[in-house]
Amino acid sequence: QVQLVESGGGLVQPGGSLRLSCVTSGFSFRSAAMRWVRQAPGKGLEWVSTIRSGGSTTYAASVKGRFTISRDNAKNTLYLQMNSLKPEDTARYHCANDQARGQGTQVTVSS
Repeated sequence: QVQLVESGGGLVQPGGSLRLSCVTSGFSFRSAAMRWVRQAPGKGLEWVSTIRSGGSTTYAASVKGRFTISRDNAKNTLYLQMNSLKPEDTARYHCANDQARGQGTQVTVSS
């Protein structure tokens, strides 16, 4: 059974940083492309970033240069380092593979 459990969200001021984690189980993490997606209140799901099994990464234009996706295959864990956060980054952040998406962790950027 695929499980994806996110953590690390919270309330942060504009310009601040957060690091999200996603602990996974039930599939071959090291072989999987993983991604982060987010959903702001009243909006649809938005792709944020992808990291492939070989380590190559891609980012949405809205977060490029501010967010960094990474993975630790030994720990079956995906990360998202978020710097220079903006109010428009406020959303529920989910990690996902091709089979499932986690419940998410809330990020709120506000002064």
